[in-house]
Amino acid sequence: MKLLLLLLNGAKLGKLLLTGGTMLLSVVAYAFVFGWRYAAGFVGLILVHEMGHYVAARRRGLDVGAPTFIPFVGAWIELKEQPRDAETEAYIGMAGPLAGSLGALACYYAARATGSDLLLALAYAGFFLNLFNLIPVSPFDGGRISAVISPRLWLLGAPLLVGLFFWRPSPLLILMAILAAPKVMEALRGFRSAEQQAYYLADAETRLSYAVLYLGLAGFLAVMCHELHAELPRAF
Repeated sequence: MKLLLLLLNGAKLGKLLLTGGTMLLSVVAYAFVFGWRYAAGFVGLILVHEMGHYVAARRRGLDVGAPTFIPFVGAWIELKEQPRDAETEAYIGMAGPLAGSLGALACYYAARATGSDLLLALAYAGFFLNLFNLIPVSPFDGGRISAVISPRLWLLGAPLLVGLFFWRPSPLLILMAILAAPKVMEALRGFRSAEQQAYYLADAETRLSYAVLYLGLAGFLAVMCHELHAELPRAF
């Protein structure tokens, strides 16, 4: 029994070390480019975003792992159990951008109160990061949210990815496009199996609620990004 407890405690410690270690690695990597204060704040904002997903998954009774970070890619939580329906997936998907937006908003108000250019830059990064994650195609959070509204919204996400690549070419966007391709093809073909149709089944009230929340958050983040982008050239 004692051995079992030690193993369980060791497993929990291992998860904490994995999260802490990959966070530290990310801070160090970002620090070489942006400086350690910005790096620490940026990784902290990513953590807030991921913890939104973590808490939401736990609230829905799913077994979920602690966040893991990869420098210049982001972070993710491991869902050891898959959501049972599109509404659960959307609930977990929405929680990340909501939590992340609150974190960015906290940086924004702190920047206004203190006049800190660093906090203003972090607020902009947080707003942009969460807006970027709302692109309506999987594996972005927006793809998980839009699935409960209508999976065909994924067809809007594909040209957005292409446009972003031509605007700011990045290997990460190519990777995301490769990961998104099966979902886009699925939306083009339509959901033929009864299992697929049952997964994405939701009543009109649920679809409308998520649509209002999704569009409202996206609109808010777009406005905040536009406002702060106009200020950042003067701050840096």
